[in-house]
Amino acid sequence: MLVLLPPSEGKAAGGKGAPLDTGALSLPGLTAAREEVLGELVELCAADETKAQEVLGLSEGLKGEIAKNAGLRSAPARPAGEIYTGVLYDALGLASLDAAARKRAERSLLVFSGLWGAVRVGDRIPSYRCSMGVKLPGLGALGAYWRAPMAEVLPAAAGDGLVLDLRSAAYATAWKPKGELAGRTATVRVLQSKIVAGVEKRTVVSHFNKATKGRLVRDLLSSGRAPDGPAELVEALRELGHAVEAQAPAKGGKAWAVDVIVTEV
Repeated sequence: MLVLLPPSEGKAAGGKGAPLDTGALSLPGLTAAREEVLGELVELCAADETKAQEVLGLSEGLKGEIAKNAGLRSAPARPAGEIYTGVLYDALGLASLDAAARKRAERSLLVFSGLWGAVRVGDRIPSYRCSMGVKLPGLGALGAYWRAPMAEVLPAAAGDGLVLDLRSAAYATAWKPKGELAGRTATVRVLQSKIVAGVEKRTVVSHFNKATKGRLVRDLLSSGRAPDGPAELVEALRELGHAVEAQAPAKGGKAWAVDVIVTEV
């Protein structure tokens, strides 16, 4: 099973430790692209703070992220699973998983990133600021930039098992499973159910979405479940206590659509 996650906007500080080594990251086929994006980002942030603030879409309160980006090559690095924070990662709770579940997380979780393309939770990276929606002056929109490198590398990383896609729309632009692999992919949407005047209403809510996706992944990792495909995923999630509705694709080459229904966080 390969689980595709979005990163978090907020990130923990790098703390202490050796700096980044891009050659030591997982998915080595992405190394050249990572170096190119890293070089562009560092150069932008070191040369022109005003332009960097505009390109990165940073508020005045986040201007400190520019200096942090300028020093990425020498900044201390730590596992990506400790760098990414926020609602989804709080609900996932990597640090509190038992040893077996943690090993499963290191094998199966893949976090998408505007800067790194995608990393595993055990990969050591520095804290940074660069979303997939950024358009770097020398490279253009990062979602489009990453498509070719990802298409070369990720099918092999997916292997012959389930791909569980929990990414937000911006990060899904960087890679879309195709062909037979798409048929083994389940894209998940979280819907909040409310009864209004006796009628059920369902809406997409960001906080419910992120927290529920974190719990889904945690439940799968903790239980040791590794579904072979989307149908088995639906069965596993239901057995783990989640309310799930699924729709198989009408034709080949399309992903399954899986809705998880929640009433409260």
